[in-house]
Amino acid sequence: MARQTAHHVLDERDQRLIAALQCDGRLTAERAGEVLGISPRSAHRRWGALIADRACRVIAMPARPDSVGALFLRIRVLGGRLDALTAALAARSDVAFIDVSASGDEILAISCTRPGTRDHLVFRDLPATRSVTSVSADTVLHVFAEASDWRHSVLSDAERAALTPVRRPDAAAGAADAVDRDILAALEDDARASAAAVAARTGHPDSTVRRRIARLSRTGRLLTHVVVDPKRLGLFVDADVMMRVAPDRLDSVGRALAAHPAVHGAFATTGTSNLQVAVWLRDLEDLYRFVTRDLGGLGVDGTETVLVGHAVKRPGKGPAGPAA
Repeated sequence: MARQTAHHVLDERDQRLIAALQCDGRLTAERAGEVLGISPRSAHRRWGALIADRACRVIAMPARPDSVGALFLRIRVLGGRLDALTAALAARSDVAFIDVSASGDEILAISCTRPGTRDHLVFRDLPATRSVTSVSADTVLHVFAEASDWRHSVLSDAERAALTPVRRPDAAAGAADAVDRDILAALEDDARASAAAVAARTGHPDSTVRRRIARLSRTGRLLTHVVVDPKRLGLFVDADVMMRVAPDRLDSVGRALAAHPAVHGAFATTGTSNLQVAVWLRDLEDLYRFVTRDLGGLGVDGTETVLVGHAVKRPGKGPAGPAA
């Protein structure tokens, strides 16, 4: 099948610069130039252009309390009411991911909830909506990989290792204080903001902000995520694959898929399908090979594949943002 060309695919240099930011969201142009073999000036200029063009942006991921779990929702909807229901779900802060199937009759979403509670969205709100014909809700038992873990496979292992900073968790540092929280909040929309810009926004001294950002990065508390339009990377097929795996192979298969270059989300769930993955691939032939060769080689017992027609809400991307 011929690949789509409606979206301008970035050249190799720009794709490598985006992949470098995935290794370190606050990477300097000097370090990128040293590892990638380009001038720091060129790296700085191209990053600015890519962000201005909304091909990508770098955000800081907010901390997620350990007590908060998640549900994988599949919602069947009457076609005429799909947009209204999708918009209502996207406006909810407890719904982190929303995909609409290419067939236009199903919403796939991740809803944050406390494990063991009777979730109002699932048990009351959705069933009471006339346009909803069915709802299934499976609890996420284990996360193998999430969006911030995905790496575009255009760098060598050596380049990726050289660009990825060493994180040193520091238990002695204790919980984040008010200054840390202010800084992390200021970086949520733009994790590459300068210390001076963060200081101006938070009111904390520039020297304090600079020191705190360095410590938060070093200890792994400042986690960045590159929000990217996969079509600009030549990845035109977005799909969710639900599969059934024997219990004694679930962990090994989940870990193997988490490391797969196409997988940008993988988690074990309750329900008929006990392993779910989200993939970005170049075309339908690549998707066919992924299902038949890659999944078949792992001994997956059965699959169901849903093509995503529209990624409505994902980390760092609301309904009005670029595809991610």
